[in-house]
Amino acid sequence: MPLTIRKAIFPVGGLGTRFLPATKSMPKEMLPIVDKPLIQYAVEEAVEAGIEEFIFVTGRGKSAIEDHFDHAYELQEMLEKRNKTAALKVVKDSIPKPGQIAYTRQLEPLGLGHAIWCARNFVGSEPVAVLLADDLILSENGCLKQMIEAYNQVGGNMVAVMEVEKYQTSSYGIVTPGNIKNSLIEVLDLIEKPKESEAPSNLAVIGRYILQPNIFNDLSRFEKGTGGEIQLTDSIARQAGLEPLNGLKFDGQRFDCGSKIGFLEANIAYALRREDLREPIQQFIQKMI
Repeated sequence: MPLTIRKAIFPVGGLGTRFLPATKSMPKEMLPIVDKPLIQYAVEEAVEAGIEEFIFVTGRGKSAIEDHFDHAYELQEMLEKRNKTAALKVVKDSIPKPGQIAYTRQLEPLGLGHAIWCARNFVGSEPVAVLLADDLILSENGCLKQMIEAYNQVGGNMVAVMEVEKYQTSSYGIVTPGNIKNSLIEVLDLIEKPKESEAPSNLAVIGRYILQPNIFNDLSRFEKGTGGEIQLTDSIARQAGLEPLNGLKFDGQRFDCGSKIGFLEANIAYALRREDLREPIQQFIQKMI
């Protein structure tokens, strides 16, 4: 039986330049989908999957994330005095238990692999999950929960995968698939952002990972890949053959909230799931069309 996944890393050090000027003073992970910031969706997905410890790899200007997952005493006191019990519950429910959350800073923007390496001392010798808040996944069962259920059967390293159009392969890490059993795909190799003509498949890795602790030894090489950055996919690929490596074709719809189109699509999709918003949003869409 594989070791239990108790910890999760959230790399949140990116600058969010595609959302300037909104992200000049606000972390991109705090951009709201309807009424909840992206990072909270990622944390809630981790909680649903049984994660107990949350490790944030931050950068400059990210203090709003720390504040979001802390008590806001003045706000809570005001809501309590005004008997705003529903709003007070929303605020309190977003706060992890004492000792569950830790922060470390990525001092230089050297890539996703480097951000994960920065969390090594908080992870220790355990397997760990990684969630990228930009990738928002709408599903009945959370993507990470699906992955952990599959991981409990096969162990090793695991990535979430989805099919993309061939012309999009240069924007993703792409899987070389082996044996396929239902939604579980043996991964023979990973290639970061290959040209369309060189892509081994159209199965793309998206921002959910389960990693064994040996990944930190490989990341310690600080070997630069595509874009001159330390790529996580390169280190995972080098673990193939040393650890089982599988991709899970998850159930759900993924929104790339690092792009403006994906962010807007996610807001509409999540609004349409809300009983209090569905009808007026539908009416607005029909009117605009």
